Amino acid sequence: MLQQTQVKTVIPYFLNFMDRFPTLEAFAGADLQIVLKLWEGLGYYARARNFHRAARIIVREMKGVVPDDVQAFLKLPGVGDYIGSAVQSIAFGQPLAVVDGNVKRVLARLYRREDPVNTGNSHGPFQALADLHLDRHDPGTFNQAMMELGALVCSPKNPDCAACPVSEFCMAFLSAAVDQFPKRAASPRVPTVHIAAGIVRKNGRVLITRRKLDGLLGGLWEFPGGKLEKGEEASLACIREIKEETGLAVGIEAHLTTIHHAYTHFKIKMDIFYCRYISGRIRLNGPMDFKWIRLTEIDQFAFPKANLKFIPLICEIKEK
Repeated sequence: MLQQTQVKTVIPYFLNFMDRFPTLEAFAGADLQIVLKLWEGLGYYARARNFHRAARIIVREMKGVVPDDVQAFLKLPGVGDYIGSAVQSIAFGQPLAVVDGNVKRVLARLYRREDPVNTGNSHGPFQALADLHLDRHDPGTFNQAMMELGALVCSPKNPDCAACPVSEFCMAFLSAAVDQFPKRAASPRVPTVHIAAGIVRKNGRVLITRRKLDGLLGGLWEFPGGKLEKGEEASLACIREIKEETGLAVGIEAHLTTIHHAYTHFKIKMDIFYCRYISGRIRLNGPMDFKWIRLTEIDQFAFPKANLKFIPLICEIKEK
């Protein structure tokens, strides 16, 4: 959960998870839809899917024991260098140095490193520095200290150098250049994707579809729709996309709202329409599942945050 997400955001999710799944066996035995619902709003849903898959492998193939062998642990779904080093050092005392954004920032300032921290090529030099300083007798405490130092003291803006326990060794601080580090490579322009989605109503129910498990937002439910083609009106794109995805012919009743949402590498502008069912039977092309649900049931399903932004508007209109 802490991967790419701040502690203050994670805490309520973590406590809720531990209350619902007090053991690894309980989590491994849970339905993925329940897991995704509890993860709803936390983002980066591949983490939840991989976490769930890894738990099932540990329960079924490893007798419910998380491996303390680094190479075996790295083979689990979703486990890379960061997760591998963090878990193995903190839980099992393995001498592995963690390198995340906070650690890179501390090291960049300590050594006035010119390597941009946001490129893949920079990981090696920062890993080498972290390995050099690692306390091999207590790697878990060392790693947590480095991450906390970056998160709480050596912050991106307005670092508290007066409270820093290593300021007397910090080359950036000693040269009055803390604000110049870490270096970052220029990020490419973030594109905006225009999407249209429809709330298809039939016999007091609305249609939702489920995304395939692989890829962005895999396994989540959403209202059917898709990208606009060049020069296409949003309302016509909504009708076309619903036809292509579900096989249903629909008509536009009204425009509900337009929402904006940002992902890591792109942004979306989404136009939402009320649609009336005209004809056809469901023949899915893209989604893995569908359901006709009453709005009172909507809280049972996990939706992307973009959908969560307009779902309350649907309920408000219904109540009026």
